[in-house]
Amino acid sequence: MMKAMIVLLIPLLLPLASAQTFRWGPCPTPMVQPNFEINKYLGKWYEIEKLPASFEKGKCIEANYSLRPDNTIEVLNVQTYKGKIRKAEGTAVVQDMREPAKLGVSFSYFTPYAPYWVLSTDYNSISLVYSCTDILRLFHVDYAWILSRSRILPAEAVYHAKEIFSRDNIDVSKMIPTDQQGCDGPF
Repeated sequence: MMKAMIVLLIPLLLPLASAQTFRWGPCPTPMVQPNFEINKYLGKWYEIEKLPASFEKGKCIEANYSLRPDNTIEVLNVQTYKGKIRKAEGTAVVQDMREPAKLGVSFSYFTPYAPYWVLSTDYNSISLVYSCTDILRLFHVDYAWILSRSRILPAEAVYHAKEIFSRDNIDVSKMIPTDQQGCDGPF
């Protein structure tokens, strides 16, 4: 029965595989930032490197987080793709106040909240973010981002960030840098 389900699922997922990171087995369970403070995290972050994602194909990718009156977080992602500025607005929520570094993010009223886990941040220069979704505990789709408060991060900081991901059993060998050159225009 399980083999039959796998045989049926694989053809449906193959078109997505080129732009996503699929792995066998369930999601890893990394440690998240202890004593996470959302108010210190708010503001603009620039994407430095990421695991490939179908919704992020452009350059000059940035995210801006701001608190709404209802205590949800507005997420505004901006990228330049094929010469045009593209924006995506979403909502982030702290799903369990005991673990505030484990947020959920949604970009549509029709989709459930996806994990947005802040694994590590100093709030001032770097943030490591991870998201993973199990599919029948047979395989998972994961995303990982290295974010910075500036468009450029020293190579040693990127190397150290990848070590932290790897320590938590997150394979970042397929991470790709985000082009942040020529991004001085207003968004």
